Amino acid sequence: MADLVYPPVLVAAQLMFRLLDNRIRIEGAEHVPSTGGAVIACTHVSYLDFIYCGLGARPSKRLVRFMAKKEIFSHGVGGPLMRGMHHIPVDRAAGQASYDEAVKRLRAGEVVGVFPEATISRSFTVKDIKTGAARMAAEAGVPVIPMALWGTQRLWTKGHPKDLTHRHVPISIVMGAPMHPAADDDFEVLTKDLRARMSELLDQAQASYPDSPTADDDRWWLPAHLGGTAPTPEAAADLDRRPAERD
Repeated sequence: MADLVYPPVLVAAQLMFRLLDNRIRIEGAEHVPSTGGAVIACTHVSYLDFIYCGLGARPSKRLVRFMAKKEIFSHGVGGPLMRGMHHIPVDRAAGQASYDEAVKRLRAGEVVGVFPEATISRSFTVKDIKTGAARMAAEAGVPVIPMALWGTQRLWTKGHPKDLTHRHVPISIVMGAPMHPAADDDFEVLTKDLRARMSELLDQAQASYPDSPTADDDRWWLPAHLGGTAPTPEAAADLDRRPAERD
């Protein structure tokens, strides 16, 4: 596939990083293969996560093709960009076509990015995840690389106003060792293992994060178990069940 759109978008993103003075830390980038297919399974705390997840693959000079809900591809501005970067639209009511397309891309040597939680985690912990990442990796014969992001929620997340001009926000991008699913594996077990790895990486990113809230009303971006005011996983799940609150 000819990539005429992706490179200038990357240049624009890098300019944004410089203007915002994001203190970006990438850890574990060596786990992204320099050639061949791979699935990146990333935590999801922000509407901007695809940008920073893709950045985690740049040390290996890889472009990540993201699976994203089809509505984004209908947006007047976002749609042409998503199509130009060869991302994969997902119809949540009929996902087989997007799954088949992702497997095809993986077999062709592409890196496919997925957010197995499906929607943003309001609790800033890892929600239950879907089996799709492990299944498509097994079918294509490629590894799954777990990834966690932290800090992106401070710029734009569900239930809070976006603050894209917020400068000096540290962003942590942490990747773990690849998993190698096989066709005869138990995907429920594999998916529990993947979620555990993603949770461990998120805990690691949170523990080493260089910033802390400066006031009580700034504690919203911390999970409850770390003393923040984000909803607990149970309260977040209840919010997600309300139709008007979904992505």
